[in-house]
Amino acid sequence: MKWVRSALLVLAVALTASCAVGPRYHKPEAPANAGYAPAPLPQTSASAPIHGGEAQRLIDDRDIPFEWWQLFQSPALNALVERAFRANPTIAAAQAALVQAQELVYAQRGYFFPAIGADYNFERQKISGNLTLDNVPGVEGNGDNALPPVQNLHSSPHTHPFFYDLHTAELTVGFVPDVFGANRRQMESLAAQRDAQRFALEATYITLASNVVAAAIQEASLRAQIGATQQIIAAEEKSLQILRDQFQLGFAMRIDVAAQETALAQAKATLPPLQKQFEQTRDLIRALVGNLPNQEVPETFELDALQLPPELPLSLPAKIIDQRPDVRAAEAQLHVANAQVGVAVAAMLPQFSITGAYGGNADEFAWMFRHGGPFWSLVGNVAQPVFEGGTLLHRKRAADDALKQAAAQYQTSVLTAYQNVADTLHASLSDADALAANVRAENAAKVTYDLTRRQMEVGYVNYLNLLSAETTYQQALLARVQAQATRYGDTVALFQALGGGWWNRK
Repeated sequence: MKWVRSALLVLAVALTASCAVGPRYHKPEAPANAGYAPAPLPQTSASAPIHGGEAQRLIDDRDIPFEWWQLFQSPALNALVERAFRANPTIAAAQAALVQAQELVYAQRGYFFPAIGADYNFERQKISGNLTLDNVPGVEGNGDNALPPVQNLHSSPHTHPFFYDLHTAELTVGFVPDVFGANRRQMESLAAQRDAQRFALEATYITLASNVVAAAIQEASLRAQIGATQQIIAAEEKSLQILRDQFQLGFAMRIDVAAQETALAQAKATLPPLQKQFEQTRDLIRALVGNLPNQEVPETFELDALQLPPELPLSLPAKIIDQRPDVRAAEAQLHVANAQVGVAVAAMLPQFSITGAYGGNADEFAWMFRHGGPFWSLVGNVAQPVFEGGTLLHRKRAADDALKQAAAQYQTSVLTAYQNVADTLHASLSDADALAANVRAENAAKVTYDLTRRQMEVGYVNYLNLLSAETTYQQALLARVQAQATRYGDTVALFQALGGGWWNRK
């Protein structure tokens, strides 16, 4: 048909001449000469003669496995993380958000194709009989004896009304050529939003795994602190009993007994807060794996059952912006803002549209597409915004400023990423030194406490000396347990800061 050929010709010309207005997106480059410290960092951490105090060596440019938690060599920890991946609702929410973003991309893609609609309409009208046939809209005639061109029309002037049926079937085709690339820019924006959701999903996996491992380490640390506190309480109870015996024999004063009772009560007072933290940590673990507080998790954790990874991967600084999902999400948002500038520019340019219709009508259904019934139309339209009160101009300026904002936020994400890695590296090295010092302090305090207690039992020193040694040892013991757990936590933080190996997730 001639009108179809014309429409295809106009469409071909429009597509050939089309272009995407607005700035073209370019992926940001990695910062030049980036590093983690002004001076080279030690490649090996300090060691301490205790479980979890092994030296760790940094391996440059080694890839990070997604299942990095398996390096702690704990089957219970592996099972807990896998259960969290299956049951934690944050994963399901992030997955649904990604699917939604992808569907929006598919929906926008539909604007590249013509919109086709089919319509059928049946109409039955009653026209007043108090009109002459010449005055009846749609009825042809010359005077009172004229007949209407439609069937089923029975009339008598000023006596009976007119009745008639009208069937109309129509197929419409509408197309908006993307001459200046507005749709392409909008689709580019939605695709970038989809990418942002994909990196948000990867960040959800990394964060969830890190939280599960951190909670397990926290449980192990609190279990060890509770055990150490109970040992201190038992030792102080023994000291109190010895002091009471000496008081009965006249070798000690009542004030010494009272002081020891106070020390014992203070030691016992430190136990409930630790037990509260322990139970809250267990509640957190249950929630992370999708359980209610009354649904127990069979896995339990102790520091002695967790192995400190002897080797840690250290990504090259140039790779950090590609490995960090938060940086990649910020880059995707930058891409979104860049595409939206093109959308705003295209809105200020002429808008083209093509509309075609083909159909038929008649007073009987079977006659719609017979001789005389079909009709068609072809309409091309060009609309140019002339004056809209500055709306389009200010939207364009707003899009430009949004692009500047997204660029600044991306730079902030990059700086934060490098800072996170540097912080974890410094923390890992410093906390290794701190653990070694805490172990030495604990050993020295334990020797002093044991010797002082024996001397007090035989009467060589008074109780105040024992109380001082006991307090020092208690503080050193708890500090060592906390420093021991901190080293495990530093390892978790380093894996998370380096991106968590999401690119190796199956």
